[in-house]
Formats: sequence, C-alpha cells, structure tokens
Amino acid sequence: MEVNPRRVEQQLRNLQRVLDAYHPPEPFARFLTKFFRENKQMGSSDRRVVSRLSYNLFRLGRSLENLPTLDRVVIAEFLCEKQSDVVTLHQPAWLTHIQLPLKEKIQFLAKQGREITHGLFPFLSPLSASIDIEHFALSHLIQPDLFIRVPRVNQQRVEKELTVQQISFETLSGNAYRLPNGTNLQAVNKLEGLYEVQDVSSQESLAGLNLVAGTKWWDACAGAGGKSLLLLDRCPAIALLVSDIRPSILRNLDERFRKAKIRADVRTKVMDLTQDIDGIMEGKSFDGILVDAPCTGSGTWGRTPEMLTQFDEEHIQTFVSLQQRIVDSVVRYLKPDGVLMYITCSVFDAENEQLVRYLVDKHGLTVEAAGIIKGYDRKSDSMFAARLRNA
Repeated sequence: MEVNPRRVEQQLRNLQRVLDAYHPPEPFARFLTKFFRENKQMGSSDRRVVSRLSYNLFRLGRSLENLPTLDRVVIAEFLCEKQSDVVTLHQPAWLTHIQLPLKEKIQFLAKQGREITHGLFPFLSPLSASIDIEHFALSHLIQPDLFIRVPRVNQQRVEKELTVQQISFETLSGNAYRLPNGTNLQAVNKLEGLYEVQDVSSQESLAGLNLVAGTKWWDACAGAGGKSLLLLDRCPAIALLVSDIRPSILRNLDERFRKAKIRADVRTKVMDLTQDIDGIMEGKSFDGILVDAPCTGSGTWGRTPEMLTQFDEEHIQTFVSLQQRIVDSVVRYLKPDGVLMYITCSVFDAENEQLVRYLVDKHGLTVEAAGIIKGYDRKSDSMFAARLRNA
C-alpha cells in the first residue's frame, strides 16, 4: 500500500502534541482519552495511529534517550510492528528486516550502532532472582494480550457470542480466555455480566488455595475487586469481608458484584490499614486473609510502558514500608492455622521474597508456596504470590 507522506507527517506532529501535553504521573491511557476528547478533529484512524506511536515510543524505556524523538519513534515502530508507514517513509532500507523475529531486529539495529537492550528495563538490580532478565526486558516491546475469566456456567454462551461477533479467542487453563489486545467487549451487550477482565497471571495467583464452604475470608486491599470475584467464583459459599481505603473503589466493586450477579455473603468496609482498626473489626478473626498489596506494579509495565521512564528505584522502599505496615495490621486477625495469601504485581525482590521473609521472621508464619508467576513469556503480566499459614 502506498504511503501518504503528508498524512504520516501530520500523525507525527500529533504525536509530538501528545508528548508535549502529557504530564506524569497521570496514567497515560487516561490522559490520551481526555486528549482525544478535546481534539475531536482527529479521525478514528489517526487516533489509533497516534496511540500506537505513543505506546511504542514508551516501550523503548530509556534506550537511546540522546536521539531525537523522530529517530526513536522510527526505531520503536521497527521493533514493535511488522509494517509501519513511519519506517517506510523515514527508513525504507529497514523494511527488508521489519518482518524478522524481535531478537534479529535488535541485532540488526546493533550493527547500525543503535544498542537498545540495556535501557529497555533499567531497574535490573532489584529484580527477583528467578526472573530471566533478557527475556523479561524484551517482553516490554510486545503489547500484552487481553485476558478474561468466564465462570463455567457462562462459558458456552460467551464462546457462542464471541464466535457470532467474529472475535478470535483462545481457551486457556481454568476459566481463562485470551483475546487480541484492544478487543472492545463492552460493545457486545449480550456479554455483559458474563465475564470479568482479569489477566491470566492474576487468575493463577490463587492456584493451590483450598477454599472451604462456610469459612471466613477477608480481602484486605480489594482495589478493583478482581481477587474477591475470583474467590467467590472458586467457592461462592465463603463469607467474605472486602475492604479498601477508598470509598469510591468499594462503590465500583458493589456495581461489579451486581453485574456479576453475586449473591454470596459479602460485606464491604472502608479501612485504612496503616491505622488502628480494632474498633472497626470488633474482635473478628478469619480463616483466610488475602493481601493484594499496593506495589510498584513493575510486572504490569508492558501495559503501562510510560512507567519505564517515570519510575525511580527509591520508590521501592516506600512501597515496602507500606506493605509491612499493612501485613502487620492484618495478620493479627488471622486465626490459628489460618491462611494468608500475599500477592503483588511486582517483580522486585524487596516487595516479594524479602517481604515473605519478613512475615516469617516477625510473625512466625510458615511458607507453603511462593514464587513469581511469569507472564513475560506469554504476553501477560508477571506477578508474585505466596501462601503462608499461621501457627
């Protein structure tokens, strides 16, 4: 297909407008939605291209930061895409290599004097030891897929509707489905309430957990509520307390429960786990506590690659201090022989393995299982999950 140079240059100018207007730490996806709403003269096709150019540029992390933006955009497009009008216009000699596997494209660029591997993920020393550094770093050049969890009672209906809508999907283990990133499931009205968007690694974070009907559980840092819904999907007959520091989060979670037709014994409470909560808990204790801890989110930066240039390693200790305060608070409400599930979407040792050692050393918990859930080899997030038992 013939390239329209004027249109490509206009798209590049729009990209520069986006970059100039964006101010961290606002999530880039939220900013971009607002930017497009305020610039309605941009057509849907141009919006898609500018969005892609932006994210591909962020995927370079801190590689080749000394180069002009245009040069970095061309390199990012070459690495992340199989065809690109930007490459065609500005580096046509590279087109014979653009279809090659990623590692071969990186080698080709290295021969051109453009070494990119060291800056892709510039926070290597804090990584958990089990991470394959090269594989993990390169994964940030690949956009993760969309994953959904479908309760078994809904699977036949969901698969039928996806087929009718000509939406490609792949069934994975358990209730997980893989779909192309960018699939607009919200536009398919017949699917409402039949699935939950949840990364496959998140779905696997509760693997090996034995849930018993009638036991009492506490999801202490509920966030968007994906783990609460996963608990109830696994065992609807548990009694569940859901808490978060943000009232708006719990209101949104109530709506998610409603859409998912949850009828289980669920209560919600606003709690600040860095403060004394004895008055709120009123002597309650739990058979199981789930701590999906606030963290750096470093295992999900393939979805938010702007973080590759915004993050500072000093922030890791800030999160560790918060995580320690949270687990110190919640473990007091764990019954003898109760289970604590500690989960992060981080790949940093201090937030994961070291935090588990803290739970063992300070609180006497016993580790039953712990480790990184690797997503970087399957276009998904990477997470950490540990199952510990109280004495």
